Amino acid sequence: MASGGDELVKYITEKVVVYMEDPRASRERRKARKQPWAEKWFGMLPLSWSIWRSQRARGKK
Repeated sequence: MASGGDELVKYITEKVVVYMEDPRASRERRKARKQPWAEKWFGMLPLSWSIWRSQRARGKK
């Protein structure tokens, strides 16, 4: 039981060290290229729907 805990601590420590050694610029690039989940799952449909809705709301005012 104790060895499982030791392995978990070792694994987490390795992941933290790799994260800290990774340059900040590459982490920021990785974050920047992520897509919103709606775009990932439904393509351009949510974007087109929101544009259509905003134009329609602007026309009513």
